[in-house]
Amino acid sequence: MSSTGPSGSAPPRASWTDLGPRLISAAVLIAIIAVGLHFGGYVWAGLAAVVFGITYREWEQMVTLKPLAPLGMALIALLAIGTLAFPAFGPSALLVAALIAIGISLFGDRPVIVWRVGGVVYFAITIIAVLAMRGNEPAGIIAGWYLGVVIASNDTGAYFVGRVVGGTKLAPMISPAKTVSGAVGGWLIGTVAGTIFWMIFTPSPWWLGLIFSAVLGLTGQAGDLTESAIKRLFRIKDSGDIIPGHGGFMDRLDSVTAGVILVFVIGALHGGIDHVATGFLYW
Repeated sequence: MSSTGPSGSAPPRASWTDLGPRLISAAVLIAIIAVGLHFGGYVWAGLAAVVFGITYREWEQMVTLKPLAPLGMALIALLAIGTLAFPAFGPSALLVAALIAIGISLFGDRPVIVWRVGGVVYFAITIIAVLAMRGNEPAGIIAGWYLGVVIASNDTGAYFVGRVVGGTKLAPMISPAKTVSGAVGGWLIGTVAGTIFWMIFTPSPWWLGLIFSAVLGLTGQAGDLTESAIKRLFRIKDSGDIIPGHGGFMDRLDSVTAGVILVFVIGALHGGIDHVATGFLYW
């Protein structure tokens, strides 16, 4: 017996019209990130300054529901300056920039002060994590690719499994398009892909790679849902339209930012702030 909808008609098939733009955009992003990871230093910092400058712009416009104002431009400039100064001065450069940005935020519209300050703090922490993970060691390249493999496999797996299998919605009030099947399928695929990468490129125990890959997958999905909840609060669908098929940078980086902070914390605790990638990968 065929499955039909309430009116007796067949249920709508999943639309794949966005697949082409998504694949092309993903290929371009991967190429750019690969170059930045390879060179590290000021090249990686410059890339981070551009990416997170655009991302904070999306955040600023979302929480104010207005076009970018001079105060928002000042916050973006401060975060960019702190990011570019990181290779020379380390995390202190971003901490100083964030403190100045927080002080400036207090002179803005009172209803959005909390969102502005929260955004500055979160972005500063994320940028520190991204730059410290790459560091100055070759291990930073491996750590960056490992994180990318886990998150990208998770997202891609969730996209395809969710479209093909469908079923129960994961969080319909937050993100109506996400399904339980997609979340579980993506998590399993990301966990397997990350574990395989770990076994090939690190000498550390395979089971540790399995644990890290599984936890990073869950962390990435939590970051994705959190960003969706915030967008729902401000009644917007996408943070922007700069990436064809994906939306804004914030829509693409929600899983990555949550994951890179976890990598940073584990790596810093095990290897120290100057050896984050080594501390994360080698046990």
